[in-house]
Amino acid sequence: MTYKLLFVCLGNICRSPAAENIMEHLIEQAELSDRFAKSIVCDSAGTSSYHIGSSPDRRMSATAARKLGIKLHGRARQFQKSDFQDFDLILAMDQDNYQDILLIDPTGQDQKKVRLMCDFCSKHTLKEVPDPYYGGSEGFNQVIDLLVDACEGLLTYLRSFEEC
Repeated sequence: MTYKLLFVCLGNICRSPAAENIMEHLIEQAELSDRFAKSIVCDSAGTSSYHIGSSPDRRMSATAARKLGIKLHGRARQFQKSDFQDFDLILAMDQDNYQDILLIDPTGQDQKKVRLMCDFCSKHTLKEVPDPYYGGSEGFNQVIDLLVDACEGLLTYLRSFEEC
């Protein structure tokens, strides 16, 4: 069975593509000893249409390369209603993104698929992944650290399903 994850932020150029690529990096590392990791697929989207078609933000890309040695790939796209059917778990970076996603599901039937990314953190206590777009380099460093923590927790959470 393939488990599909969708990471969502506002513009899909900073936080969500970083989360997607960090998770893929962790999955790739886990595949060496864990067959379950091979059945996880990742994607990302934004709740706005600001940056559709854009590559990940150069500052986020540089931070990911420096801190983790990974290259961020992907093109920004907007979250759409069909994503509820296409993905098993939708991970919002902050409360605003979470609420924007839920507005697209007026019936509420897919609400259980939507979670906050920081719900999976074990080392950090922040409840949201802050948007680093208008800040300096320290904000990008913090986002990478938070996302590594959350993605590691998410991978542990997903592995618990296989054990059942």
